Amino acid sequence: MPAFSLVDDPWLTLAPRGGGPPELHPGRHALIHADEFETLVVDLPTQAPALLRQFLLPIVRAALGPPGGRAGWLERFRAGAFDKDEKERLNAYLDTHRDRFDLFHPTHPFAQVAGLRTAKDETKGSALLVATAATGNNVPLFASRTEGDPLPLTPAEAAHWLLHTHCWDTAAIKTGAADDDQAKAGKTTGNPTGPLGQLGVVVPTGRTLYETLLLNTPYRTGAIPGDKPQWEQPPAGHTWKTRAAHGLSDLWTWQSRRIRLVPEETHDGTVRVTRVIITAGDRLKETPDFEPHTAWSIPPTGRKSPQTPMRRPRRHQPGKAAWRGLDALLEADVRTSTGPGKSSAGFETSVLVDQLRDLGDALPTDHPVQLEMTGISYGTQSAVVDDVLFDAIPLPLTALAADSPARDALLEAAEQAEELARAINHLSADLRRAAGADPIPWDKGQRPGELLLHALDPLMRRLLAGLRSAADDADLVERGLLAWEQLALRHAHDIADRVVTAAAPGVFAGRTVDDNGRERTYRLATADDNFRFQLRRTLTRATETARRDTAANTHDEDEDDDT
Repeated sequence: MPAFSLVDDPWLTLAPRGGGPPELHPGRHALIHADEFETLVVDLPTQAPALLRQFLLPIVRAALGPPGGRAGWLERFRAGAFDKDEKERLNAYLDTHRDRFDLFHPTHPFAQVAGLRTAKDETKGSALLVATAATGNNVPLFASRTEGDPLPLTPAEAAHWLLHTHCWDTAAIKTGAADDDQAKAGKTTGNPTGPLGQLGVVVPTGRTLYETLLLNTPYRTGAIPGDKPQWEQPPAGHTWKTRAAHGLSDLWTWQSRRIRLVPEETHDGTVRVTRVIITAGDRLKETPDFEPHTAWSIPPTGRKSPQTPMRRPRRHQPGKAAWRGLDALLEADVRTSTGPGKSSAGFETSVLVDQLRDLGDALPTDHPVQLEMTGISYGTQSAVVDDVLFDAIPLPLTALAADSPARDALLEAAEQAEELARAINHLSADLRRAAGADPIPWDKGQRPGELLLHALDPLMRRLLAGLRSAADDADLVERGLLAWEQLALRHAHDIADRVVTAAAPGVFAGRTVDDNGRERTYRLATADDNFRFQLRRTLTRATETARRDTAANTHDEDEDDDT
C-alpha cells in the first residue's frame, strides 16, 4: 500500500510572499512558515475554504488552543508569525498525529473509511470527486471529456478534491455502503449538499497565510469539552447519522461523506488515484450559530413557527458582485420593516467580520484585509453543479464602525449603483413600450441595467480600496464620493445612449396605452426626461457640481461678451 503524508509530503501550492512562482509544500512547512507565503493557490476557488477548514485551521486551533480572547488574538496577530514555542507545539502536535494524516493508510486513511465498499463491490472514476468534471448528471456545458474518460489524480490533487467533496458535494441520491442499514436497494436518499454548499462562504484574508489563519480564527469561541477534529476522533465507520456539531473543530472537519480513494501504481512507479467510492456521510442537524464563515438572513418576525430557524445562512447570488451585498456584510444586526405592525426581515454579518468590528482601532485602519466570497450554485434538486461563485473585495476596516463616514459612503454608493441600474431598466422598458413591445422580463434575458452594473464594478472596487486610507477623514471621503458619482454619471449616460440608439424608430412619436383605465403615452422624450430626473435625484453631488460648473462658465462667457 503506498503512503502519502499530508504532514511531510508536498501537496499544498503556496504563493511566496514578495513574488515568485507558486510551489508545492508539505502541510507542516505551510503552517510553520505561514508568514512566508501570501496565499494558497488552488485549481478552483471553492478549494481554498475547504483546505482552510478541513486541514489548516483545525490544526492550529488543536495545537495552540483558542486565542484566549481579544487580547490573546491581538498578541498573535501583531507577532506576524508563529514564535519558537508555537512552532515547537505545532511540530509536536503533527508528530503525535502524523499517522492519521496518511492519505492511503490501511486502517485509517485521512478523511476516509478504510475498507469502504458498496453492496456490488463497485468503484467509480475519480472524476466523481472533481466538481467541474463530467460524471453522472453533472456534465458541464462543452466539457472536453466524458464520464468514461479516465481522470488520474496525483495524491496531492486527490487530497484537494477529497476535502472539497466533504465541504461541497452535491445532494440527492448517493450510493449506499455495504454495511449501511439505512441504505435501501443500495442507495441512500435525502442527502444534503456538503456543509459549505448551504452557505454563502465569507473568508477574510490578510497579507500572508499567517494573517489569514488568524483572521479566520474566532476569539470569542472558546474550547468545548469533546470538540475534536476528525483525526482525533475514532475513524469513521461505514454508517452515518444526523447530529449537531460538537464545536468548531468538529464543524470544520465535518465528514459529510464516506469516501475511499483507490490508488494504483503506474508503469513509471508513480501513484495515481483513478477510482473512488463515495457514499452517504454524516448530516448536520442544522447550521450552528457558531459557524464563522457565513452571513445570516433573519426571517420576518411575524412569520415564525416552531420549525422556523431564528436565522439562516445567507447564500451568494449568481452573477451578483460581492459589493452589491455590502449592507449584509457591514451590519451587525439589521432589520427592515414594512410598516407599523408589519413583519420585518433582516440580516446579520458573519462572526469573523463582526470580530473585525470588535477589534476597532486595534488594527491599522489601512490594513489590507480582503473578503473572499465563494459558493456553488446547484441545479436540479441540488444534484448537479450549475456554477462556481467567487469574488473578492477590499474591506476598509473603518467601514465596520456604525458611525463611520466610510461605512455611510460605501452603503450610499452601493445603493446609488442599484438605483442607476433601475433607471436604465426603466428607460429601456419605456422605450420598448413606446415601440409597441413588452419590457424585458426581470428573470429572462439580460437587461441593460446589468451592463451598467458591470461598467460600475471596477469603479466600486477602486472606491473600496481608496477608503482604506481615508480613515475617518470626512472631507476625503466626500471627495471620493464625488469622483465616484461623476464617473458613474458618465457611464450611465453611455449605457443610456446605447439603449436609445438601439430603440425602434417609432419611439419618437410613441404610442398611447391603457394603464388600468387611464391613458398613458410612452415616447422617447418622456422616457429621457424621466431618466435624467432619476440621475439628478440619485447622483446629487455630481449633478450639483455640473450645474455650478455650467453656471460659472456661463458667467465667464457673459463677462467676456461685456468686454
